[in-house]
Amino acid sequence: MISNRYMTRGNALKGILRLGQTGVVLGQTALAWVFGDRPATPQLLRQTFERLGATYIKLGQFIASSPSLFPEVYVEEFQRCLDKTDPVPFALLRPIIEEDLGRRLEEVFSEVDIVPLASASIAQVHAARLHNGEAVVIKVQKPGVAGILVTDLNFLYICAWLFEKFFPKLRFASLSAIVEEIQSCMMEEVDFFKEATHVRQFDAFLQHTGNTQVVVPKVYGEASGRRVLTLERLYGVSLTDLEAIRQYVRDPASTLVTAMNTWFASLTQCESFHADLHAGNLMVLHDGRVAFIDFGIVGRIAPSTWSATMSFVDALGGSDFDLMARSMVGIGMTRRAIDIARLSADLRAIYEAFNGVDPDALLMGDVQEGQINRVLFDIVAVGERHGIHFPRAFALLLKQMLYFDRYVKILAPEMNMFDDSRLDFSVPGMPFLPLAAE
Repeated sequence: MISNRYMTRGNALKGILRLGQTGVVLGQTALAWVFGDRPATPQLLRQTFERLGATYIKLGQFIASSPSLFPEVYVEEFQRCLDKTDPVPFALLRPIIEEDLGRRLEEVFSEVDIVPLASASIAQVHAARLHNGEAVVIKVQKPGVAGILVTDLNFLYICAWLFEKFFPKLRFASLSAIVEEIQSCMMEEVDFFKEATHVRQFDAFLQHTGNTQVVVPKVYGEASGRRVLTLERLYGVSLTDLEAIRQYVRDPASTLVTAMNTWFASLTQCESFHADLHAGNLMVLHDGRVAFIDFGIVGRIAPSTWSATMSFVDALGGSDFDLMARSMVGIGMTRRAIDIARLSADLRAIYEAFNGVDPDALLMGDVQEGQINRVLFDIVAVGERHGIHFPRAFALLLKQMLYFDRYVKILAPEMNMFDDSRLDFSVPGMPFLPLAAE
């Protein structure tokens, strides 16, 4: 189970009450089932998760983003688990801000818009302005979220442990190990100190490499805490809005190349890589620079793993499926003998299906999330047939590559992503950059 710095003595009673709430929801679901309300199991689980609130909504999103860990039917169903909730009145957030920062709100901000820009299960975002006139956004954790997560995640861990103890055949699925990984990811997401660190590490990487064409929002440490994160407000357009991008840059393809090369280099020159590169988290600013925002979800990969992955990518660029199959084996994700010819044929089928894309849909800015997930499902299925295991970090890495492939179709349709001299997949085997002390 997770070490519990969040569950103070005062929160212990709240934890007990939370377990009671969980029991009530599960009981109501069971009664509905008894009296004939029996949707398909994946749908029933999603609906129950949404009723259980923040922890389970995030868990649903974890399932949706982890085709290497969960069955396809559940991953597809949880794509519908949207992390958009009704906003909390700002009057309930103000005490959290003041407690975290140790000052009255008016001492830190000259103005705060009480109407949120966005509201999710864990936090909501408000526009604000500092006393020096700088425009910022405040990401504020909703009341009681950390304590609820601790209670819920420990409950899930105990359930997984009991299942493995009383049903030994389930141990092959490593349920408790999966829950531990979920715990690690989700507790990072509610620790805004860590998110601030991820932003600063990426900024340090940009500074170290002399990259002036990419930015991340400035972190205002004096206006941030564990539950409050104040960031520079950036103004721009989505990376998939081709017409809008053309107002700010002459060559959208070059802008995309800049974003891709920056991310490739960050894989081994930064302690973590941005692992949620959907169109909302990549912006083209009004001055033409690219902005990476929202570092709530990051991944980590060893340089040696990335090198092996690039061997796979090189093979993909040349449509050499035999080499691709051998590269997968070389990554070390399997311990049994592999039929290279069969694996090669399976990979060819996936590749051909992924490239059967409707160009009109892409030009409309449709990044085709469903198709990206379809490819991940297919790859995982191939792995299972050949005894290959894909860790979640590899799935996160591959998903970002697929995002970029879609962006290429929108912004640079003439580009071959795997064989373009402007793209630099080779990254030096440098040690991770240390983060300078504050």
